[in-house]
Amino acid sequence: MTVTLEVRDGVGTIRLDRPPMNALDVATQDRLRELAEEASRRDDVRAVVLYGGEKVFAAGADIKEMQAMDHAAMVLRSKALQDSFTAVARVPKPVVAAVTGYALGGGCELALCADFRIAGDNAKLGQPEILLGLIPGAGGTQRLARLVGPAKAKDLIFTGRHVRADEALTMGLVDRVVPAAEVYEQAHAWAAKLAKGPALALRAAKEAVDGGLETDIDTGLTIERTWFASLFATEDRERGMRSFVEEGPGKAKFL
Repeated sequence: MTVTLEVRDGVGTIRLDRPPMNALDVATQDRLRELAEEASRRDDVRAVVLYGGEKVFAAGADIKEMQAMDHAAMVLRSKALQDSFTAVARVPKPVVAAVTGYALGGGCELALCADFRIAGDNAKLGQPEILLGLIPGAGGTQRLARLVGPAKAKDLIFTGRHVRADEALTMGLVDRVVPAAEVYEQAHAWAAKLAKGPALALRAAKEAVDGGLETDIDTGLTIERTWFASLFATEDRERGMRSFVEEGPGKAKFL
């Protein structure tokens, strides 16, 4: 399999495994969607790590495969391509990308689908599609601009240049830079900590933030208060408030 899902301590690791560079061919894209949907459904998966291995996250699409496609073929394929990445972005649980080495093109777009990005000090990220006479097609023009702002997104997309981990951190493309050998360990620890939290509240928080970003402030506030009120019907809310009153803040244990 080019993509696998392994679960430990409530964390599902979606691992790309297509040596040498984890090129995202059609089969890998489709498998990625299947496993993202599986992780979304499974109760034993409470958080997710995206990982490409110790040397490379994903160096982009399979260019030889794409070169063989004409316009008609890509019209048919492009929606499925985007759907694969959207399935990752819509996992209703915390998702962290553990980025080592290259995260270029589709690899960068995959990292953009996570809620949090931990990069190794050897990481290089970018959207080099312009160098092929193309633009990003798996969400790069949309998610990148929303994350770092339109000017920085246009810089990367217009030039196709790669940015090292330190610059990616400064521009907000990644959230933490650590030694390359520690990337997966730290990503898993971040996810495992959240996996112990209130699952419904975490889901509500993610959907409120993501949904609010797609609309105006008044609609966003409506989304927020709807989720806020609905959580008063959950056992986690009862458990969390009871623990706060009886034991003090931050000591609640959620199922």
